[in-house]
Amino acid sequence: MDTANNKTVVKRYVDAYNNGDMDAAADCFSEDTRNFGRPVGREGVRRVLKHIQRTFPDTKLETLDVVAEGDWVVERGIFSGTHRGIGELPVNGGLLLGVPPTGRSFRVQHVHMYRLSDGKIGDHYGARDDIGMMQQLGLLPSATDRANLLRPTGQV
Repeated sequence: MDTANNKTVVKRYVDAYNNGDMDAAADCFSEDTRNFGRPVGREGVRRVLKHIQRTFPDTKLETLDVVAEGDWVVERGIFSGTHRGIGELPVNGGLLLGVPPTGRSFRVQHVHMYRLSDGKIGDHYGARDDIGMMQQLGLLPSATDRANLLRPTGQV
Protein backbone atom coordinates (compact mmCIF):
# COMPACT_ATOMS: atom_id res chain seq x y z
CA MET A 1 0.00 0.00 0.00
CA ASP A 2 1.35 3.45 -0.81
CA THR A 3 1.80 6.34 1.61
CA ALA A 4 -1.26 8.24 0.31
CA ASN A 5 -3.51 5.25 1.02
CA ASN A 6 -1.92 4.77 4.44
CA LYS A 7 -2.62 8.42 5.29
CA THR A 8 -6.22 7.91 4.15
CA VAL A 9 -6.66 5.01 6.60
CA VAL A 10 -5.35 7.16 9.47
CA LYS A 11 -7.64 10.01 8.42
CA ARG A 12 -10.59 7.58 8.33
CA TYR A 13 -9.69 6.52 11.88
CA VAL A 14 -9.52 10.14 13.11
CA ASP A 15 -12.78 11.04 11.36
CA ALA A 16 -14.63 8.06 12.87
CA TYR A 17 -13.21 8.91 16.31
CA ASN A 18 -14.33 12.54 15.98
CA ASN A 19 -17.80 11.41 14.89
CA GLY A 20 -18.02 9.34 18.09
CA ASP A 21 -18.14 6.07 16.12
CA MET A 22 -15.57 4.09 18.08
CA ASP A 23 -16.60 0.85 16.35
CA ALA A 24 -15.71 2.32 12.94
CA ALA A 25 -12.52 3.79 14.43
CA ALA A 26 -11.50 0.37 15.81
CA ASP A 27 -12.25 -1.23 12.44
CA CYS A 28 -9.26 0.70 11.03
CA PHE A 29 -7.01 -1.59 13.10
CA SER A 30 -6.01 -5.15 12.22
CA GLU A 31 -7.24 -8.16 14.17
CA ASP A 32 -3.74 -8.63 15.61
CA THR A 33 -2.85 -4.99 16.29
CA ARG A 34 0.02 -4.30 18.67
CA ASN A 35 0.32 -1.29 20.95
CA PHE A 36 3.93 -0.48 21.84
CA GLY A 37 4.80 -3.95 20.59
CA ARG A 38 2.29 -5.69 22.87
CA PRO A 39 -0.57 -7.64 21.28
CA VAL A 40 -3.93 -5.96 22.01
CA GLY A 41 -5.95 -6.87 18.94
CA ARG A 42 -8.76 -4.89 17.39
CA GLU A 43 -11.09 -5.69 20.30
CA GLY A 44 -8.57 -4.29 22.76
CA VAL A 45 -8.39 -1.09 20.73
CA ARG A 46 -12.20 -0.93 20.61
CA ARG A 47 -12.43 -1.35 24.41
CA VAL A 48 -9.89 1.44 25.00
CA LEU A 49 -11.55 3.82 22.53
CA LYS A 50 -14.96 3.30 24.13
CA HIS A 51 -13.43 3.81 27.58
CA ILE A 52 -11.88 7.11 26.47
CA GLN A 53 -15.29 8.13 25.10
CA ARG A 54 -16.99 7.31 28.43
CA THR A 55 -14.36 9.28 30.34
CA PHE A 56 -14.42 12.22 27.90
CA PRO A 57 -17.78 12.11 26.01
CA ASP A 58 -16.82 15.10 23.83
CA THR A 59 -13.33 13.77 23.03
CA LYS A 60 -11.76 15.01 19.79
CA LEU A 61 -8.54 14.52 17.85
CA GLU A 62 -7.33 17.47 15.79
CA THR A 63 -4.62 16.68 13.26
CA LEU A 64 -1.89 19.31 12.92
CA ASP A 65 0.73 17.44 10.87
CA VAL A 66 0.95 14.10 9.07
CA VAL A 67 4.12 12.53 7.70
CA ALA A 68 4.19 9.19 5.90
CA GLU A 69 7.04 7.04 4.68
CA GLY A 70 6.85 3.41 3.66
CA ASP A 71 4.43 1.57 5.94
CA TRP A 72 4.51 4.29 8.60
CA VAL A 73 2.26 7.30 9.23
CA VAL A 74 3.11 9.79 11.98
CA GLU A 75 0.42 12.21 13.12
CA ARG A 76 0.91 15.16 15.48
CA GLY A 77 -2.22 16.70 16.84
CA ILE A 78 -4.39 17.90 19.67
CA PHE A 79 -6.31 15.58 22.02
CA SER A 80 -9.15 17.32 23.87
CA GLY A 81 -12.23 16.62 25.92
CA THR A 82 -14.13 17.21 29.13
CA HIS A 83 -13.64 14.90 32.12
CA ARG A 84 -17.13 13.49 32.74
CA GLY A 85 -16.46 9.81 33.57
CA ILE A 86 -14.45 7.75 36.03
CA GLY A 87 -11.34 6.05 34.66
CA GLU A 88 -11.75 2.27 34.78
CA LEU A 89 -8.87 1.17 32.53
CA PRO A 90 -5.16 2.08 32.88
CA VAL A 91 -5.25 4.34 29.81
CA ASN A 92 -4.66 8.12 29.73
CA GLY A 93 -1.36 7.42 31.44
CA GLY A 94 -3.21 5.44 34.12
CA LEU A 95 -3.56 8.73 35.95
CA LEU A 96 -7.38 8.78 35.99
CA LEU A 97 -8.08 5.33 37.44
CA GLY A 98 -10.93 5.75 39.93
CA VAL A 99 -10.76 9.57 39.76
CA PRO A 100 -14.21 11.19 39.97
CA PRO A 101 -15.06 13.51 37.05
CA THR A 102 -13.79 17.06 37.44
CA GLY A 103 -16.08 18.51 34.78
CA ARG A 104 -13.05 20.41 33.47
CA SER A 105 -11.83 20.45 29.88
CA PHE A 106 -8.33 19.94 28.54
CA ARG A 107 -6.47 20.39 25.26
CA VAL A 108 -3.00 18.82 24.87
CA GLN A 109 -0.65 17.79 22.09
CA HIS A 110 0.06 14.20 21.13
CA VAL A 111 2.09 12.25 18.57
CA HIS A 112 1.00 8.88 17.19
CA MET A 113 2.92 6.50 14.94
CA TYR A 114 1.02 3.89 12.96
CA ARG A 115 2.46 1.03 10.88
CA LEU A 116 0.01 -0.13 8.26
CA SER A 117 -0.32 -3.42 6.46
CA ASP A 118 -3.02 -4.48 4.00
CA GLY A 119 -5.00 -1.30 4.62
CA LYS A 120 -5.16 -1.68 8.41
CA ILE A 121 -3.19 -0.26 11.33
CA GLY A 122 -1.06 -3.10 12.68
CA ASP A 123 1.22 -1.26 15.10
CA HIS A 124 0.63 1.83 17.23
CA TYR A 125 2.98 3.95 19.33
CA GLY A 126 1.97 7.23 20.94
CA ALA A 127 3.00 9.97 23.30
CA ARG A 128 0.72 12.57 24.82
CA ASP A 129 1.14 15.40 27.32
CA ASP A 130 -0.62 13.57 30.17
CA ILE A 131 0.94 15.90 32.77
CA GLY A 132 -0.52 18.91 30.94
CA MET A 133 -3.88 17.13 30.77
CA MET A 134 -3.84 16.45 34.52
CA GLN A 135 -2.88 20.07 35.24
CA GLN A 136 -5.73 21.38 33.07
CA LEU A 137 -8.14 19.02 34.84
CA GLY A 138 -7.00 20.49 38.17
CA LEU A 139 -5.55 17.19 39.37
CA LEU A 140 -1.88 18.27 39.39
CA PRO A 141 -0.44 21.70 40.17
CA SER A 142 0.72 23.79 37.23
CA ALA A 143 4.19 25.37 37.03
CA THR A 144 2.63 28.66 38.22
CA ASP A 145 0.98 26.90 41.16
CA ARG A 146 4.31 25.32 42.14
CA ALA A 147 6.11 28.68 41.89
CA ASN A 148 3.49 30.29 44.15
CA LEU A 149 3.94 27.51 46.72
CA LEU A 150 7.68 28.24 46.82
CA ARG A 151 7.30 32.02 47.12
CA PRO A 152 8.12 33.31 50.65
CA THR A 153 5.10 34.33 52.72
CA GLY A 154 4.10 37.96 52.31
CA GLN A 155 5.55 38.34 48.81
CA VAL A 156 3.44 38.80 45.73
